[in-house]
Amino acid sequence: MPEERSLEGKTLLLVDGSSYLYRAYHAMPDLRGPEGGPTGALYGMINMLRRMRKEVTAEYSACVFDAKGKTFRDDWYPDYKANRPSMPDDLSRQIEPIHVAVRALGWPLLMIEGVEADDVIGTLSTAAEQRGMNVIVSTGDKDLAQLVSDHVTLINTMTNEKLDRAGVIAKFGVPPERIIDYLSLIGDTVDNVPGVEKCGPKTALKWLTQFDSLDGIVAHADEIKGAVGDNLRRALDFLPMAKKLVTVERHCDLTDHIVSIEDSLQSRPESREELRDVFTRHGFKTWLREVEIADAVEGPETDVPPALSVDHERHYDTVQTWEQFDAWLDKINAAELTSFDTETTALDPMLAQIVGLSFSVEAGRAAYVPVAHRGPDAPVQLPRDEVLAKLKPWLESADHKKVGQHLKYDEQVLANYGIEMRGIEHDTLLESYVLESHRPHDMDNLALRHLGIKTIKYEEVAGKGASQIGFDEVALEQAAEYAAEDADVTLRLHQAMYPQVAVEKTLDHVYRTIEVPTSRVLRKMERTGVLIDAEKLRQQSSEIATRLIQLEGEAYVLAGGEFNLGSPKQIGQIFFEKLELPVVKKTPSGAPSTDEEVLQKLAEDYPLPKILLEHRGLSKLKSTYTDKLPRMVNAQTGRVHTNYAQAVAVTGRLASNDPNLQNIPVRTGEGRRIREAFIAPPGHKLVSADYSQIELRIMAHISGDESLLRAFSQGEDIHRATAAEIFSVTPLEVSSDQRRVAKVINFGLIYGMSSFGLASNLGITRDAAKMYIDRYFARYPGVARYMEETRLSAKAKGYVETVFGRRLWLPEINGGNGPRRQGAERAAINAPMQGTAADLIKLSMIAVQQWIEDSKIGTRMIMQVHDELILEVPDAELSDVRKRLPELMCGVAELKVPLVAEVGAGLNWEEAH
Repeated sequence: MPEERSLEGKTLLLVDGSSYLYRAYHAMPDLRGPEGGPTGALYGMINMLRRMRKEVTAEYSACVFDAKGKTFRDDWYPDYKANRPSMPDDLSRQIEPIHVAVRALGWPLLMIEGVEADDVIGTLSTAAEQRGMNVIVSTGDKDLAQLVSDHVTLINTMTNEKLDRAGVIAKFGVPPERIIDYLSLIGDTVDNVPGVEKCGPKTALKWLTQFDSLDGIVAHADEIKGAVGDNLRRALDFLPMAKKLVTVERHCDLTDHIVSIEDSLQSRPESREELRDVFTRHGFKTWLREVEIADAVEGPETDVPPALSVDHERHYDTVQTWEQFDAWLDKINAAELTSFDTETTALDPMLAQIVGLSFSVEAGRAAYVPVAHRGPDAPVQLPRDEVLAKLKPWLESADHKKVGQHLKYDEQVLANYGIEMRGIEHDTLLESYVLESHRPHDMDNLALRHLGIKTIKYEEVAGKGASQIGFDEVALEQAAEYAAEDADVTLRLHQAMYPQVAVEKTLDHVYRTIEVPTSRVLRKMERTGVLIDAEKLRQQSSEIATRLIQLEGEAYVLAGGEFNLGSPKQIGQIFFEKLELPVVKKTPSGAPSTDEEVLQKLAEDYPLPKILLEHRGLSKLKSTYTDKLPRMVNAQTGRVHTNYAQAVAVTGRLASNDPNLQNIPVRTGEGRRIREAFIAPPGHKLVSADYSQIELRIMAHISGDESLLRAFSQGEDIHRATAAEIFSVTPLEVSSDQRRVAKVINFGLIYGMSSFGLASNLGITRDAAKMYIDRYFARYPGVARYMEETRLSAKAKGYVETVFGRRLWLPEINGGNGPRRQGAERAAINAPMQGTAADLIKLSMIAVQQWIEDSKIGTRMIMQVHDELILEVPDAELSDVRKRLPELMCGVAELKVPLVAEVGAGLNWEEAH
């Protein structure tokens, strides 16, 4: 490559495209374009390259890919990369579109036959360094750490990791010039390069520290003792080849492909025309809109620098005067949509006080209004009460549309000040949940994933652990930047994500008619809370404590001495060494397991495991409920207030926490007694409304099996009907034992239970279990067909759907190890039923709450436990509520079989249930 002019001090940015396209493929959800083709890796690559262009200023650049076919390393070592699986079909289909997009984004693209991307990068970085350039290599490949020098730096945009010379030493323990030796010792399983057997990073580092280099280690191989020394000596003949294979070539002949760095690798602007075609073809509507806006603003495309970055220039205001405040109040009153956020003193919204508020009405512009920062350096700030009084009309206006990230929290906090927030149009937490339920939904992750922006983390302004300070103590300059960014990024996230939701009618339906209204209902339920009898729980705690002492004594007698009932190690020694009980299964380390499943199995034949099971169950009840709940009563309301997490379970189910009110056991007497402590206030009753056999009914609807549809439509006992089919008897002839078997099969199969699981559950042979399952599928062929079709569809799409169109993603359905893949296949069968049930109960909550408000009655919804709603009902309204509840719950959807809701009432939850 001839030198034409000085490049001293210039920067060359090299992107390891082959590394990133795989990572983008696995990191992104299974996005599909208008024609159904996969687009996830393409979307991820475009996002990453745009982010690189935004964050790194470089006069020269290239995106480097591996070419198809063999390289010179295959000639050296025929087994090189022999174990690497072939590229997934969905990824190979995206390679050509990715290449097109890379060029459209203005990146020179290099893909050189016979030369790996690493070697192209090594050659270019060496040539650039020799010409006085700075080189930045963007990669996730540890092998390239050998290239790092005073002028060559690695960055990993997926993890925000930066490796200069000090960074390499900190990460690997060796400097860049020893990375080749390090890799030679540990080997590379991805490329099928064997190192020294059982020589991991710690051993390699130890040897290199002791003997300085690979040559030094080889020279002193006879001095290294033990099995690892024997392994080293066995590897001596191959180590020179291993070193050759892991060494990045720095002097490849690239003259047929690159005239010179300055002529071939100069960074170019994006081509709006080409990008318009890419975005249209693959359905990237948000980016397409940016191109159209740029065309409208700037006119026909000319030679302009890249203008389509998803980031924007920031202008953040810190509002400390009424003049500033009034100007922003005018902005939010005039805006079509305002992003809103609160900064507070606590995570518990019932206890949190407002420290400041932030707003954004256009991307890149935001404001922070501090109202309660404190400390010796407390800034000038407007009084909180006056600010809230001026904002209250806007906050309570349904006409002023608002967007936020997890606005249910902000609603609760504002309610502490007597403000009923209205006009919630969008919530980015819920947009993300509907789009990709299996991925993190916090703002930091969302901003990185959808905008390519690394946000300021809370710990960066408030500290960590014991030294963390409250937000009201954070210096105003830092607080304002952090808070304003929250509002700004939230608005941008909405602009990036909602078009992806809206373009899919079913997803938009789930978002707008299920998730957003559910959030409002949950806020009311959380605010209301539930009344408990604290004294009853304390009495139960005392009784459980007495029983635990009794059980410990019984366990000591059976074990022949005292031991720690909570120690798996001590239990294992007593079970398998002292008492010689049979080993049911082993842990990954090879030790006999003493987990819950093992105890249940052993408890069938031995008394000690049975005692330990009871002890574990009672200990958990005591610590989680009878001890804890009385301490969680809110001093102001006299009630316990749980939090319902809406965006946690992949299936759409709600999760209760702090405290968890959904896991109180109902099959034990002690668990039911805890439910007795959830009480109605004087003059009220608790009413429980529960969908009956909801998942089996959904199975009948989805599968369309004629026998199941007929049984439910005729109001038959489904378990008795199934038993009659399996055992070839009339329903009247079905015994209680046969009905029990049918019940286990009915519920087991919708959770993907195998013949082994059924045999274990029923205590029968696997052959008998297989016979029952075969008979079941013979009698219910629609169910068998549904299961097979669902497995195939899930593998093809990467997700399954509920009746209402909620997508339930299954990331491991086509990957992972065997057990995890099989688990994903079982989940694929059950998720549509569990997810549809979750949708139904949410729709019921919305309908019931709407009826309560329209009727202006005193009844309040106070809890949701999976398929059950619990309400607090004045005695005078009890008759009407008992009549209307099942009508409302069964009227939210029309399935092929009737929905049934059973209603009970009582002075406490157990009595009502």
